[in-house]
Amino acid sequence: MSYRFLENLTQWVEMQKRAKNAFQSVYEKVKHGDRLDLILATRAAFQHMIKTLRAFDNWLQDPLIISHMPREYLEEVWDVTYKLLLTLLDLDIKHTSTFRDHLEKLQKEGRLNPIAMAGLGSSREGSDREEITLSM
Repeated sequence: MSYRFLENLTQWVEMQKRAKNAFQSVYEKVKHGDRLDLILATRAAFQHMIKTLRAFDNWLQDPLIISHMPREYLEEVWDVTYKLLLTLLDLDIKHTSTFRDHLEKLQKEGRLNPIAMAGLGSSREGSDREEITLSM
């Protein structure tokens, strides 16, 4: 195994620590910021999570990694992944349902933004939400 590979792992860990510190340092500021602050910080967090998830997915496809990864490491990754998945699904179900209800209320009151409504039929959201079926 090359020294470069181990160096890359060390650099990844340090980058993740810096990212964690950066998000922790702005959390309260963002929480008390305006709507744009919340949107931008949430999008930055999503982008970092996507990057991390891609890296984990690539990691679990690498023959060097999967041939040497102890089972207890894999179990830990699965347990945390499962909990994150359930938390994300619960958030999505709650958020989508309550926002749908909020939009319905605004529509009944005639308070929907007409400019935003003009693009409603071409929304990406519907195409991104495909049903997943798992079988083992």
